[in-house]
Amino acid sequence: MDKVRLDKWLWASRFFKTRKDSVDAINGGKVHLNGARVKPSRNVQIDDRLEITRNNEKYVITVTGLNDKRRPAKEAQLLYNEDEKSIEARESEREIRRINNASVAMPTTKPNKKQRRQMDRFKGS
Repeated sequence: MDKVRLDKWLWASRFFKTRKDSVDAINGGKVHLNGARVKPSRNVQIDDRLEITRNNEKYVITVTGLNDKRRPAKEAQLLYNEDEKSIEARESEREIRRINNASVAMPTTKPNKKQRRQMDRFKGS
């Protein structure tokens, strides 16, 4: 096997749960192959560079293997190598989000019926 469709490869490498999700991401401009926007039917070859944006996380990977079947996660991880800069950037963004969310005070209890009615009146619904 020397080439595989991009949408199949993304699904097989477990970046997306379904092929439809991978097609939607490609069509939405969330996946770039060698720096260019592509279509789902574009073929992926070994040593291609992919930039994948998923859930506010950016992955920059190099394709090291090809597979068009979905296999276990351990095998799927062998299909690509992620850049060190990509890993560091994703970890730092995750840490920033964690710190920002730590400052938000979470309520200790759920609102009772009276408080829910007050909130509804305040929201105007």
